[in-house]
Amino acid sequence: MNAPIREIVEYYTGFAEENRLSTGSAQLEFERTKELLVRVLPSRAQIVDVGGGAGAYAFWLSSLGHRVHLVDATPRLAKEAASRSTTSAHKVTITIGDARQLPVADNAADAILLLGPLYHLTEDAERAVALLEARRVLRPGGVIAAAGICRYAALLDGLMFHPALHERLAAMRRSSLTDGQYRNTTGDSRYFTSSYFHRPEDLANELAAAGFTGARVLGIEGPGWLLADFDARWADAAGRADILDMARSLEAEPSILGVSAHLLAIGIKSN
Repeated sequence: MNAPIREIVEYYTGFAEENRLSTGSAQLEFERTKELLVRVLPSRAQIVDVGGGAGAYAFWLSSLGHRVHLVDATPRLAKEAASRSTTSAHKVTITIGDARQLPVADNAADAILLLGPLYHLTEDAERAVALLEARRVLRPGGVIAAAGICRYAALLDGLMFHPALHERLAAMRRSSLTDGQYRNTTGDSRYFTSSYFHRPEDLANELAAAGFTGARVLGIEGPGWLLADFDARWADAAGRADILDMARSLEAEPSILGVSAHLLAIGIKSN
């Protein structure tokens, strides 16, 4: 197991990623990502969910009538997904694997999701390989949906949630702003793991360089994730609708894309 995958596996072996999308502003990330996927995925598609964890998106997609194969590098999360599949009415198939060498045949999928690998692969060359692998397994005309963490997410998070920053945290955020390379030097898993943070235009360029056409990048959360009273607003139906409406209104506005914590790039494998 090489160094990038080893670190990813170690992090997700100890971190309860299977619960993350049901808490705090990650709920906005989850709902908006689903909303965007519904818009771009073909009906009743064969989907490969790379880095799909315990299956938050995979089982939801299966419930919509898609056929889903989940690939994840972390044995613990793959085991959790397999356990869920045995009790769920909506089944998915699961394989342990690396986004850079997918255990999937050529031209096997109508759509492929990379909702994590591109920010966990910190080197340009590694991300390029993962995108070429995604292109390989897609049929002509197939759709890729690839997520990135925004270059400015750590800085905005620090401004909003940690007004009295420890110098080490401040240095981590400054470094990620300079070159996109985020490294957690605290030893505390609350502050994530080694990652690459994209500028919106860089994420689109990476898809284009891998041969995907029509590459476009959308902001997932908009500014709503920064609300100090997010939980209270999200629990209120009108407040939740307002947060979602704001995210939709700003999702494609170039001047504000960088406010979203997460970005979603969409592209097509040309004929």
